[in-house]
Amino acid sequence: MVTKEIKAAESFKSGMNCAQSVLTAFSDELLLNAGDAERVASAFGGGMGRLQEKCGAVTGAFIAIGLHCSNKFSDPKERKEKIHLLVQELNAKFNGIHGSTICRELMGCDLNTEEGKRHAEENKLRENVCLPCVTTSVKLLNEMLGL
Repeated sequence: MVTKEIKAAESFKSGMNCAQSVLTAFSDELLLNAGDAERVASAFGGGMGRLQEKCGAVTGAFIAIGLHCSNKFSDPKERKEKIHLLVQELNAKFNGIHGSTICRELMGCDLNTEEGKRHAEENKLRENVCLPCVTTSVKLLNEMLGL
């Protein structure tokens, strides 16, 4: 049986960005076509368009939380409150595991410079930093949402 963590890791290794990998792992449960999930999350890799702000794996999880709650709660106020609580919980748990939810801090380099790109490649940061962030986000979503 292929777990969501494995599915997300395989997607990431095949070239999807971190946000896409997390969101597509949950597309069936979120009633979202996998292709649509990939397109929706396409701008969020590299800390949102390689701005290196909020980690894309975390952002992909936030999108999943929003979709999950939109499918589950019909009352807008209840839905909004639940989304905020879950986003804050996931953010805190991820931060506790990785020490940050900011891509630049997680990577330890600026991916928009030649030096940063070289550092990322030489240190295999996509494999050693990003992939664990993807699997952590998926694991946390599984635990929190029971998907």
